[in-house]
Amino acid sequence: MTQEEKSLLLQDLCARLPYGVMVQDELGRINKLVIGNADLVRLYYNDFSIYGENTLSLPFLRTLSSMTEEEYREWHYLYLPYPRENEATEAQRRIDWLNKYHFDYRGLIEKGLAIEVTEENNPYK
Repeated sequence: MTQEEKSLLLQDLCARLPYGVMVQDELGRINKLVIGNADLVRLYYNDFSIYGENTLSLPFLRTLSSMTEEEYREWHYLYLPYPRENEATEAQRRIDWLNKYHFDYRGLIEKGLAIEVTEENNPYK
Protein backbone atom coordinates (compact mmCIF):
# COMPACT_ATOMS: atom_id res chain seq x y z
CA MET A 1 0.00 0.00 0.00
CA THR A 2 1.47 3.33 -1.02
CA GLN A 3 1.67 6.33 1.29
CA GLU A 4 -0.94 8.04 -0.90
CA GLU A 5 -3.32 5.09 -0.50
CA LYS A 6 -2.76 5.05 3.28
CA SER A 7 -3.53 8.75 3.46
CA LEU A 8 -6.65 8.36 1.33
CA LEU A 9 -7.89 5.48 3.48
CA LEU A 10 -7.24 7.39 6.72
CA GLN A 11 -9.09 10.48 5.46
CA ASP A 12 -12.02 8.38 4.34
CA LEU A 13 -12.28 6.27 7.49
CA CYS A 14 -12.08 9.27 9.81
CA ALA A 15 -14.89 11.01 7.92
CA ARG A 16 -17.06 7.91 8.30
CA LEU A 17 -16.56 7.42 12.07
CA PRO A 18 -19.80 9.17 13.10
CA TYR A 19 -21.80 6.92 10.78
CA GLY A 20 -20.84 3.51 12.14
CA VAL A 21 -18.75 2.23 9.24
CA MET A 22 -18.18 -1.51 9.48
CA VAL A 23 -14.79 -3.09 8.80
CA GLN A 24 -13.55 -6.64 8.33
CA ASP A 25 -10.22 -7.67 9.82
CA GLU A 26 -7.71 -10.19 8.52
CA LEU A 27 -9.49 -13.01 10.41
CA GLY A 28 -12.82 -12.19 8.76
CA ARG A 29 -14.34 -10.62 11.89
CA ILE A 30 -16.67 -7.68 11.26
CA ASN A 31 -16.64 -4.76 13.68
CA LYS A 32 -17.80 -1.18 13.87
CA LEU A 33 -14.86 1.19 13.44
CA VAL A 34 -14.29 3.42 16.47
CA ILE A 35 -11.76 6.14 17.28
CA GLY A 36 -9.53 3.82 19.32
CA ASN A 37 -9.32 1.22 16.54
CA ALA A 38 -5.75 0.02 16.10
CA ASP A 39 -6.00 0.34 12.32
CA LEU A 40 -6.62 4.07 12.56
CA VAL A 41 -3.69 4.48 14.91
CA ARG A 42 -1.37 2.49 12.64
CA LEU A 43 -2.49 4.45 9.59
CA TYR A 44 -2.08 7.78 11.37
CA TYR A 45 1.40 7.05 12.67
CA ASN A 46 2.38 5.00 9.63
CA ASP A 47 3.41 2.23 12.04
CA PHE A 48 3.25 -1.21 10.51
CA SER A 49 6.18 -2.60 12.51
CA ILE A 50 4.07 -5.07 14.50
CA TYR A 51 1.39 -5.76 11.92
CA GLY A 52 1.88 -6.15 8.21
CA GLU A 53 0.17 -3.76 5.84
CA ASN A 54 -2.02 -6.61 4.64
CA THR A 55 -3.63 -6.96 8.08
CA LEU A 56 -5.52 -3.67 7.92
CA SER A 57 -9.25 -3.86 8.45
CA LEU A 58 -11.04 -2.74 5.32
CA PRO A 59 -14.34 -0.84 5.36
CA PHE A 60 -17.52 -2.18 3.81
CA LEU A 61 -18.71 0.39 1.27
CA ARG A 62 -21.43 0.57 -1.33
CA THR A 63 -20.91 1.45 -4.96
CA LEU A 64 -22.75 4.51 -6.19
CA SER A 65 -24.55 2.26 -8.68
CA SER A 66 -26.16 0.39 -5.76
CA MET A 67 -28.16 3.48 -4.78
CA THR A 68 -31.87 2.69 -4.51
CA GLU A 69 -34.58 4.82 -6.16
CA GLU A 70 -35.52 6.30 -2.79
CA GLU A 71 -31.89 7.13 -2.01
CA TYR A 72 -31.47 8.66 -5.45
CA ARG A 73 -34.43 10.97 -4.83
CA GLU A 74 -33.00 11.94 -1.45
CA TRP A 75 -29.56 12.51 -3.03
CA HIS A 76 -31.09 14.63 -5.78
CA TYR A 77 -32.96 16.67 -3.16
CA LEU A 78 -29.60 17.59 -1.60
CA TYR A 79 -28.80 19.57 -4.73
CA LEU A 80 -31.60 22.02 -4.01
CA PRO A 81 -30.10 25.17 -2.52
CA TYR A 82 -30.92 26.10 1.04
CA PRO A 83 -31.35 29.77 1.94
CA ARG A 84 -28.11 31.40 3.14
CA GLU A 85 -26.01 28.34 2.42
CA ASN A 86 -22.75 28.73 0.54
CA GLU A 87 -21.32 26.21 -1.92
CA ALA A 88 -18.88 24.75 0.60
CA THR A 89 -21.70 24.02 3.05
CA GLU A 90 -23.77 22.42 0.28
CA ALA A 91 -20.84 20.19 -0.70
CA GLN A 92 -20.26 19.21 2.93
CA ARG A 93 -23.93 18.24 3.28
CA ARG A 94 -23.67 15.98 0.22
CA ILE A 95 -20.44 14.32 1.40
CA ASP A 96 -21.92 13.73 4.85
CA TRP A 97 -24.92 12.05 3.19
CA LEU A 98 -22.64 9.77 1.13
CA ASN A 99 -20.72 8.83 4.27
CA LYS A 100 -23.91 8.20 6.24
CA TYR A 101 -25.10 5.67 3.65
CA HIS A 102 -21.61 4.17 3.19
CA PHE A 103 -21.13 5.03 -0.49
CA ASP A 104 -17.67 4.77 -2.03
CA TYR A 105 -17.17 8.09 -3.77
CA ARG A 106 -13.35 7.92 -3.64
CA GLY A 107 -12.92 4.69 -5.63
CA LEU A 108 -11.62 2.72 -2.64
CA ILE A 109 -13.27 -0.52 -3.79
CA GLU A 110 -11.49 -0.40 -7.15
CA LYS A 111 -8.17 0.30 -5.38
CA GLY A 112 -8.59 -2.71 -3.09
CA LEU A 113 -8.94 -0.45 -0.04
CA ALA A 114 -12.58 -1.34 0.71
CA ILE A 115 -14.92 -4.31 0.48
CA GLU A 116 -17.97 -3.92 -1.75
CA VAL A 117 -21.28 -4.38 0.07
CA THR A 118 -23.44 -6.98 -1.66
CA GLU A 119 -26.67 -8.75 -0.76
CA GLU A 120 -24.62 -11.62 0.69
CA ASN A 121 -22.18 -9.58 2.78
CA ASN A 122 -24.10 -6.55 4.01
CA PRO A 123 -23.09 -5.85 7.63
CA TYR A 124 -25.40 -2.82 7.76
CA LYS A 125 -28.62 -4.86 7.70
